[in-house]
Amino acid sequence: MSEAARKERIGFIGLGLMGQGMARNILVKGWPLAVLAHRNRAPIEDLVAEGAVEASSPRDLAERSDIVVLCVTGSPEVAAVVEGPQGLAAAGKPLVIVDCSTSDPSQTLRLAESLKASGITLIDAPLSRTPKDAAAGTLDVMVGGDEATVARVRPVLDAFAGRVAHTGPTGTGHTMKLLNNFVSMGYAALYSEALALGAKAGLTPQVFDSVIRGGRMDCPFYQTFFKYVLERDRNAHQFAIRNAAKDMTYLAGFAGASGFANPMGAAVRNAFASAVGAGRGEDYVPMLSDFVAEANGVSLTPPAK
Repeated sequence: MSEAARKERIGFIGLGLMGQGMARNILVKGWPLAVLAHRNRAPIEDLVAEGAVEASSPRDLAERSDIVVLCVTGSPEVAAVVEGPQGLAAAGKPLVIVDCSTSDPSQTLRLAESLKASGITLIDAPLSRTPKDAAAGTLDVMVGGDEATVARVRPVLDAFAGRVAHTGPTGTGHTMKLLNNFVSMGYAALYSEALALGAKAGLTPQVFDSVIRGGRMDCPFYQTFFKYVLERDRNAHQFAIRNAAKDMTYLAGFAGASGFANPMGAAVRNAFASAVGAGRGEDYVPMLSDFVAEANGVSLTPPAK
């Protein structure tokens, strides 16, 4: 890491399942770090014990930072953190904001444009992989922004990423993330229906897995999904069903604004929206398989002996 990169002061907002591992990697790899509490104080206290500084508000955090990384839920949360009365923009200073949330690309472009007059540059850098990868520093990052800004923040991204893809100008990272999640949540919906249909025919998840695993349809997403299906490991893939539904809603808006017919996207969104409507939004994505099975009168777990 260059001496110039070490001098950048980093702020981090959003210490959830992904954010706490990301922030810790930034801190232990040499950057001064300011963090902001939300509901769960445990990550804050751990990071402060390791040398981070706690800010009292987004504005206070901006005053302590040169680059601010956001890892919040979506566009409304990003706007509140940036534009609120005590938001990042209220600090009235030049700043680079790196939005690692999964946001609506049109809102990302709106916000980036509105911040220019304040000397604030916003780029999008959404994530792929799991909280375990965040802790290990091996996330995939899709970053949209001008080349100079991306080059400036790249050492910070490398602190928590194994792969960084520069997708183009601001907004393209969030667009690519929606496409990435369309594919992955599409797999989740397909696995869930296939497992339930198999169970109707007397085929267990174990039989299903014996055919798919190691074959052409196997992949890391399949493996974390099926770690829950087969082993009932609730933490195998920690991504909430409500967030999947939110992302597919963003995809629908993007497709509609583009004048693009997106019937597959609608089917995937409906799969997750149905689970959210049934009160299962806080479950993790692999648990969609249980919801679909139950809705069809079957179970994916073996009967108790």
